[in-house]
Formats: sequence, structure tokens, C-alpha cells
Amino acid sequence: MEISTRLAEEVGAQQGVEVVDVEYVKERGEYFLRVYIDKPGGVTLDDCEAFSVVLGERLDEVDPIPNSYSLEISSPGIERPLKKEADFERFAGRRVAVRTYAPLDGRKNWKGVLHGLSDGHVVLEVDGQRVTIPLTSIAKAHLVAEW
Repeated sequence: MEISTRLAEEVGAQQGVEVVDVEYVKERGEYFLRVYIDKPGGVTLDDCEAFSVVLGERLDEVDPIPNSYSLEISSPGIERPLKKEADFERFAGRRVAVRTYAPLDGRKNWKGVLHGLSDGHVVLEVDGQRVTIPLTSIAKAHLVAEW
């Protein structure tokens, strides 16, 4: 899987798109390699198609996945996941949902306005209060379209 991610990131760099996430999943007995891409202003169907063609060729050359699978390329959507440190800076000012591995102050789920990253902690404003959550404690985070 790591090889697939590295190949996707190489193709993304060549095509001027960011690889947001790569997942390899089995659903209803079939395997899927899903790659989510983005760029300022959003990605188009043409961006996804061009990325798919090039990545598909590279994956065929290297053949890092032993079984049959379908390659899917798409936008991360309006509730884009936040995975990298840079994501927490880039989307400061936006509404986010954060889930931690273990409870912090008695809760695992947080919704608020993202204020960025400071000393390895994600800074949120939740119900008018400033909250800092260690980046290493975050199981999942994503943008929120609506409360």
C-alpha cells in the first residue's frame, strides 16, 4: 500500500494536484484502490481522468498489489478529511469535526472552528472556548459543511 501511495503522490506532483488520501478496501468481495485528489479551486472530471490514466499505467508497470482491484479517483468532497499537518494550517477558519482515539476532557468528538496548529496541537474554538488537541490523539478529522 505504501508503494501505491508513493506512486500516487509522484503522479500528483507531476499533474499539479494534491493526493489527499489513498485507501485500499474490500467491499462486497471486490477490492478497490481509491485515491482522493484536490487542487485549489477543486478538481474536475478531466483532472480525475488524466490522473487515473497516468497512475493506472504506473501501477501496471510496478504491480504493487497482488490481486485484482478497481482504481477509483475522485475529489475528497466538501467534507474533506484532514490528514497532514499542513491541512490543519491551510483550513484555519473553517468548521471541522475531530474524533480522538481516547476521551479528552470526557469526550472523543469535537466540532468547532479550526484555528490551526500550534506546537503539535490542533487548536479549535468549540462553543466559544479554545480547545487544544494533540495531533497524535486525533483518530479522524474532516471539514464540516453544516452543523
